[in-house]
Amino acid sequence: MTTLHATINDHVTYRPGDGAPIVIPQGPVEIELSADSATLSWLEENDTAGVTAIPLTQYKEYLEQKRITLAKPTTSV
Repeated sequence: MTTLHATINDHVTYRPGDGAPIVIPQGPVEIELSADSATLSWLEENDTAGVTAIPLTQYKEYLEQKRITLAKPTTSV
């Protein structure tokens, strides 16, 4: 799996089971990519961890819409 660092910039949601969509807060997020999903991890305002998996197609849509922006890789000198 690949771990990426990114920022949630806009309205990003996930749906737990058949429940109502839940908003992921804006701010830093770690993303683990697999063949069919992206697992997002973040900290809530009360410092509790949040984590969810979303379909890869939804993740790609969020990237295209710039709701999620990936951090630029750092290079060492």
